[in-house]
Amino acid sequence: MKYRLLGKSGLKVSELALGAMTFGTETGIGVDKVESRKVYEAFRQAGGNFIDTANVYNRGTSELFLGDFLKGDRERVVLATKYTGAMRGRDINATGNSRKNMMDSVHASLKRLNTDYIDLYWVHAWDPLTPSDELMRGMDDLVSQGKVLYVGVSDTPAWVVSRANTLAELRGWSQFVGLQIRYSLIDRTVERELLPMSRALDIAVTPWGIVGSGILSGKYNKDASAEGRAAKRGQIDERSLKIAAEVIAVAEETGATSTQVAIAWLRKGPANIIPLVGARTVDQWVENLGCLEVNLDDAHMERLNAVSSISPGFPHDMLSLQSEDRAKRIGNHRDWSMGAYR
Repeated sequence: MKYRLLGKSGLKVSELALGAMTFGTETGIGVDKVESRKVYEAFRQAGGNFIDTANVYNRGTSELFLGDFLKGDRERVVLATKYTGAMRGRDINATGNSRKNMMDSVHASLKRLNTDYIDLYWVHAWDPLTPSDELMRGMDDLVSQGKVLYVGVSDTPAWVVSRANTLAELRGWSQFVGLQIRYSLIDRTVERELLPMSRALDIAVTPWGIVGSGILSGKYNKDASAEGRAAKRGQIDERSLKIAAEVIAVAEETGATSTQVAIAWLRKGPANIIPLVGARTVDQWVENLGCLEVNLDDAHMERLNAVSSISPGFPHDMLSLQSEDRAKRIGNHRDWSMGAYR
């Protein structure tokens, strides 16, 4: 793998990040320690150095596994974890983004990860009860203490992130350098506000849900019974199946798998994007890694963009129409003598 800078920081990370949410079996979606280690080692052998987890993944087991896997390898890895979610049952202060939960959570994560510091510490989700100045000052304190090197934010509205970073910039505190959001051909709504913000503030984007809950793998298109089950549960619609069908077609033309095409499309997206790739097995990881060899030309991108397009929403749709109208008027009806446009 090649490497890129994480936003406007000097931190160099691999062009794919490994998501460790599947490390552990406590919540029924992951794998045991033996298989998790195999995936970790395959990622490292491929040149990957950016690994993402969270305190709540499999009730802390993901962090525990990584703490063991990282022995002798810690300095070579960019380790990211998160806080916000509750880890102490019904304790009212064990959830959210308050300074108390922040400090309790980082100390617990450091113990589970068996490390002295965390390279990138994420706010896992927006907590409207915690003021931005409390959050950003607390994160900056962690950086000043050397417990955290960089900070990022996940699943938070664009206006909240931009306000928090502006506040941090004005007060000389550490700013968010990473943004973790749901993004795929199935769900492109982040293109309305979050991705433009990330470009304007030079924040790297690590998208999750990159194959649309498995829809973009094409399995629901190819298996009518699976499609029926998913539709019955309300998890899939005709638009999603249509998008997946186009992905399958492009995959056949490029000699790739549908999953590889879905990730390759993301990598050419309108932002500094580092896809967050999860894998339950080494075979899945190898398939995901193959996305780096997929070359989508302009025609492929146009087809994928067209089938998955969304309305830009207000005010972008209105402003776009006004801009087009203004361009036509300027181009066709200049009144140079009056210095005005009619």
